[in-house]
Amino acid sequence: MDVSELLKRYEAGERDFSGANLIGANLEKVNLEQINLAGAYLSAVNFSRASLKGANLQGAFLHRVDLSYAKINEAVLTAADLTKANLKGAYLVKSILVGTKLSGANLAAVNLRLANLHGVNLCGADLRGINFRSANLEQANLSWANLNGAKLSGALLRGANLNGAKLSQAFLNGVDLNGVDLDGVNLSESKLSGANLSEANLTACNLSYAQLRVALLSRANLHAANLNQAALNKADLCEANLSKADLTEANLSEADLTGANLNMASLCDANLTGTSLRGAYLWGANLNAAELRGADLRGASLRGAYLQVSDWRETLFAGTTMPDGSVRD
Repeated sequence: MDVSELLKRYEAGERDFSGANLIGANLEKVNLEQINLAGAYLSAVNFSRASLKGANLQGAFLHRVDLSYAKINEAVLTAADLTKANLKGAYLVKSILVGTKLSGANLAAVNLRLANLHGVNLCGADLRGINFRSANLEQANLSWANLNGAKLSGALLRGANLNGAKLSQAFLNGVDLNGVDLDGVNLSESKLSGANLSEANLTACNLSYAQLRVALLSRANLHAANLNQAALNKADLCEANLSKADLTEANLSEADLTGANLNMASLCDANLTGTSLRGAYLWGANLNAAELRGADLRGASLRGAYLQVSDWRETLFAGTTMPDGSVRD
C-alpha cells in the first residue's frame, strides 16, 4: 500500500489498516488518529510530528521508525517492536506499552505520564529527564538505565529492577519503594520526600543532598550510605541500619531514629534538634558539633562516641550509656 492510497481511504472514513505494509513510507505530520495498524509492517516509516492519538499499534513492526515529537497518546503498543526507534520528544501519555520492545530506542524527553509499561525491558536505556509521572513500571527492568533527572513521582515501581540505575536529581516524591534493592545506586540530589523506602536495601547508596523529608525508612539498610547534607527532617528511620553512614551536616530534626544502628556513623554538624534516638546504637559515632537540643537519647548507647556538641539544652539522657561507659541517671 502506498501513502496516497492510505490517506485517501483514511479521509473516506476507513480506519482498519491492520497488517498493512508501509515500510519506508513518509507520513510526517499526518493526522491518523484512531487508526488501526495492528500487526502492520512500519519499519523505517517517518511519523515525525504525526498525530496517532488512540491508534492501535499492537504487535506492529516499528523497527527504526521515526516517531520524534509525534502525538501517540492513549495508543495501544502492546507487543510492538520499537527496536532502535526514534521516540525523541514523543507524547505517549496514557499509552499501553506492555511487552513492547524498546531496545536501542531513543527515548530522550519522551512523555510517558500515566502510561502502562508493566514488565517492559529498559535495561541500559538512556532515560535522562524522561516523564514517568504516575506511570506503571511494575516488574519493569530498569537495571543500568540512566534516569538522571527523570520524573517518577507517583510512579508504580513495585518489583522493578533498579540494579545499577542512575537516579541523580530524579523526582521520586511519594514513590513506593518498599523493600526495593538500590544497593550502590546514585540518588544524589534526588527528590524523595514522602517516599516509602521501608526495608529497602540502600547499602553504599549515594543520597548526598537528597530531599527525604517525611520519608519512610524504617528498617532500611543504609550501611555506609552517603547522606552528606541530606534533608531527613521528620523522616521515619526506626531500626534503620546507618552503621558507617556519612550524615555530615544532614538535617535530621524531628526524625525518628528509635532503635537505629548508627555505629561508626559520621554525624558531624548534623541537625538533631528534637530527634528521637531512644535505644539507638551510636558506638564510635562522630557527633562533634552536632545540634542535639531537645533530642531524646534515653536508653541509647554512645560508647566510644565523639561528643563535642554545640547545644545540649533539653536533651534527654536517662539510661544513656555515655562514651566512657557510664550510664546517666
